[in-house]
Amino acid sequence: MTDPIADYLTRLRNAVKANHRVVEVPASNLKKEITKILFEQGYILNYKFIEGETPAGVIKIALKYDPRDRVNAIKGLKRVSRPGLRQYTGYKDMPRVLNGLGIAILSTSKGVMTNKKAAELKVGGEVLCYVY
Repeated sequence: MTDPIADYLTRLRNAVKANHRVVEVPASNLKKEITKILFEQGYILNYKFIEGETPAGVIKIALKYDPRDRVNAIKGLKRVSRPGLRQYTGYKDMPRVLNGLGIAILSTSKGVMTNKKAAELKVGGEVLCYVY
């Protein structure tokens, strides 16, 4: 596999479309940080890191649905920076997702964070994905 982040996003996207409650993803430190951001921003219900099943472990993610009409909190996931074409941004040119309603997840020198947090800290970095 050449792009584990794209695989992570595709597994989440497929689970959302199939109306699954829980999805399991192979773990890595970058995927753990992205999962924490999705939880903090309210896109997923809960998550758990399970060690031992594979060498790196597994991340179990509980997806968040509206109880009345079963609409998922995640409407879209888009991979921006790919191994063949990296996308970087400075803090002055921070991307806005859905006119501020979504988030962009960036990998910066200060760690993985959202576009709003990176703009506050005045750091730029690689734009990993858009979530809305």
